[in-house]
Amino acid sequence: MNRVFIAGVTALAVMASSSAFAQTTTTTTFSINPEQRTKIKEYVVKERVKPVTIKERVTVGATLPADVTLTTVPEVWGPSFSRYRYVYSDDRVMLVEPSSRRVISVID
Repeated sequence: MNRVFIAGVTALAVMASSSAFAQTTTTTTFSINPEQRTKIKEYVVKERVKPVTIKERVTVGATLPADVTLTTVPEVWGPSFSRYRYVYSDDRVMLVEPSSRRVISVID
């Protein structure tokens, strides 16, 4: 009886810890279709957005340093982008979740 109880408690503890781990490592991604990607890149080129320098190569899921300025997404990108910010660096546009500063998409 005690072995069954201990096994059950152990199983619950393992499940709870793996669930907590999954929550802390989940990365939000944002799907951008090819037409939207083209529109975003054209905007950055046409408006001559000044690129910023970021020391390391940035990938989806990375957290940008506090000294990197996030730019408000323009309305022409569409309403689905309005809650995000972006950074233009190394000829790439990075869409960023402003509250966490996590990169959710990179447009090459």
